Amino acid sequence: MVTQCHNRSPSACYIPGSCRKKCFDSSFRGLEGCRCDVGCSDRGDCCWDFTGTCVEPAQIWTCNKFRCGETRLENTLCSCADDCLQRKDCCTDYKSICQGETSWVNEDCVSAQQSQCPEGFDLPPVILFSMDGFRAEYLQTWSTLMPNINKLKTCGIHSKYMRPVYPTKTFPNHYTIVTGLYPESHGIIDNNMYDVNLNKNFSLSSAEKNQPAWWQGQPIWLTAMYQGLKAGTFFWPGSDVAINQTFPSLYSPYNGSIPYEKRITTLLEWLDLPKAERPDFYTIYVEQPDSAGHSDGPVSAAVIQALQSVDNTFGMLMEGLKQRNLHNCVNIILLADHGMDQTYCDKMEYMADYFQQIHFYMYEGPAPRIRSRNIPFDFFSFNSEEIVRNLSCRKPDQHFKPYLTPDLPKRLHYANNVRIDKVHLMVDRQWLAVRNRTSSYCGGGNHGYNNEFKSMEAIFLAHGPNFKEKTEVEPFENIEVYNLLCDLLRIQPAPNNGTHGSLNHLLKLPFYEPTHAEEASESSVCGFTASLPTDSLNCSCSELQDNEIESVNQMLNLTEEDITATEKLNMPFGRPRVIQKNKEHCLLYHKEYVSGFGKALKMPLWTSYTVPKPGDTSPLPPTVSDCLRADVRVAPSESQNCSFYSADKDITHGFLYPPGNNRTSQSQYDALITSNVVPMYEEFKKMWDYFHNVLLIKYAMERNGVNVVSGPVFDYNYDGHFDAPNEITDYIANTSVPIPTHYFVVLTSCTNKNNPAENCPEPLDVLPFIIPHRPTNVESCPENKTEDLWVEERFKAHIARVRDVELLTGLDFYQEKAQPVSEILQLKTYLPTFETVI
Repeated sequence: MVTQCHNRSPSACYIPGSCRKKCFDSSFRGLEGCRCDVGCSDRGDCCWDFTGTCVEPAQIWTCNKFRCGETRLENTLCSCADDCLQRKDCCTDYKSICQGETSWVNEDCVSAQQSQCPEGFDLPPVILFSMDGFRAEYLQTWSTLMPNINKLKTCGIHSKYMRPVYPTKTFPNHYTIVTGLYPESHGIIDNNMYDVNLNKNFSLSSAEKNQPAWWQGQPIWLTAMYQGLKAGTFFWPGSDVAINQTFPSLYSPYNGSIPYEKRITTLLEWLDLPKAERPDFYTIYVEQPDSAGHSDGPVSAAVIQALQSVDNTFGMLMEGLKQRNLHNCVNIILLADHGMDQTYCDKMEYMADYFQQIHFYMYEGPAPRIRSRNIPFDFFSFNSEEIVRNLSCRKPDQHFKPYLTPDLPKRLHYANNVRIDKVHLMVDRQWLAVRNRTSSYCGGGNHGYNNEFKSMEAIFLAHGPNFKEKTEVEPFENIEVYNLLCDLLRIQPAPNNGTHGSLNHLLKLPFYEPTHAEEASESSVCGFTASLPTDSLNCSCSELQDNEIESVNQMLNLTEEDITATEKLNMPFGRPRVIQKNKEHCLLYHKEYVSGFGKALKMPLWTSYTVPKPGDTSPLPPTVSDCLRADVRVAPSESQNCSFYSADKDITHGFLYPPGNNRTSQSQYDALITSNVVPMYEEFKKMWDYFHNVLLIKYAMERNGVNVVSGPVFDYNYDGHFDAPNEITDYIANTSVPIPTHYFVVLTSCTNKNNPAENCPEPLDVLPFIIPHRPTNVESCPENKTEDLWVEERFKAHIARVRDVELLTGLDFYQEKAQPVSEILQLKTYLPTFETVI
């Protein structure tokens, strides 16, 4: 076809017989009499380009050369007309397609040394973009198919992955991201749940989910609004609920049928509003690639197509921002709520295989919970303990572990809410636990599993004037995002479970500078006053005569030089500070270890020592038997009496500092004293001793020595925080020695393994554990197994963060480490993992 365009721009181009600029004009006659009016299709006389020029623009969200300079049509999704910039309704790619500008994805990374915002944008807008079920591995494997997201990763900052909270479900994690709270704290403990106090059921398919009573905590949009900012949310769990009787400034009730493009254009329209009406904070949510992962599994063509779709959606947002000169103004965070794993119909655990009759209600799947079926009447009287007993160690190849919820690993923070049912199953990856064989939803993909599984890892990427550029950071947990959002908005966060300042390393100029916690209970020194005790405390040591007892007690009388030396060796990062109030304690110095002794508890709050790299990994020598004596430095009224550990109890004494670490019998006596004793169940002590006699030597060998801090934990109300003295008394009355609920061990070494633990100029490496203190080891099914087959696995199952230890003990670590506090907080919030399979 001959045209009259020559070298003119597309908007000036006239093509004979074309509908260009003639759409729905009933008077137009083209070559051979073709028409462009609404009836031409019925008559069969439309011009050749009628569909592409007049019909398709109402169905597509992009420009093309034929659309550039188009005549305005009614009901188009976006415009490519010459006046669209003035009227603020251009398609997002108008400038790149019609004006020849370089698209965002194709331009070089720009170093934004300062905010590059147009007039009227005093505070860089913050956009929080969630792509449901986008597991971190997708970005590694399919990055070349996602040019827009890959460019964000290249130019901005990203983490290797972001860890979701447990259970790794959509609603709990989305609400955690915007509140900084664990599910037990914000109330959305799963996508489906029952609240006995409300006597209501919550599910994603019911209108009940819109009731504010379910939604606790303060989401970021309310935090912003309470401090004078505005918020716009185009979908986010909870954003269409009147939490605290308030909706976001602008919001859209959830409707999954709204196209992704419409979500983007609406957000861009909000950015075009006058300053007085324009939000400062925005959320946007898309359901993919989660939906494709569920239907076809994470390794599938459907997921690849979904990834390309969300990449195009993200590219549309960035093009729209660039068109408004906002692409280097906004701070944008792209993240996911969780990952995805493959599931199989031949990897199912059926409760019918464990019970002849099932008289309970079960939330099925990868994170099952069990409760009474007769609610609310039997909710509290339901025999949860019996259910756990009947599910424990039943098969050699059992693919789940049953727990009473308070006994779950403390790092999960998944116990302290009445909505969390008391029986919980931790399911192996790719397995599902269901009631019986009538359950048919098993293929494709699923999530909800242990948040340590690599398949559950989520993406985190960010870009903007406040973020560092071209940087990869270590993984972190999504409870930290809320504080980060507050810093970007320059507002004060509401109380939350995150550790404010732990993500300062993502920012060019942090808004908040953290400081160490202040010590609330100062320590004293329990000094040496006599070489013989005034009260033997019913303790005895058959190995020692009276004159020998006096001699070994003299070992406790350290000189100032000895104290300086042991502090340097055994507390290389400073003593733990006690931030609990009214916690009277004193320091007990030994040449091989130091303790902070709690007088009211009659046991150490903590004990610190350093194990150097051993010459070999042979176990520690056995501890001198039947030998325990009173510590002459501690008053008898503040000491444990050996009669407490009578033979008719299942409680015995254990040692925080292993006496065998002093490899000669003579030096062992330094640790065979009441101030080093803690109460332990007989079965627990087997595991504790194996850890110290064997595993600790192994870790010291691997890490070129380790500093060890260990101690008791009291969390009888299972809220993840230390119990007050009256709470301990309420739970364990009528005993002279309180029984801990857990014991903690924190191993610290140098990141650079060339340096020993006691001389660490560079950043530190940590390996913390919080081990439940229980009368049995049924969690590990140890029957007919030697300790080497189950103890290390148990410790790894109860890995934790240093911050978790601090919350449970009221201690604060590393205050004398010469590092910025924000870097110390990174260390404290780091969770070691052992998973390698995706």
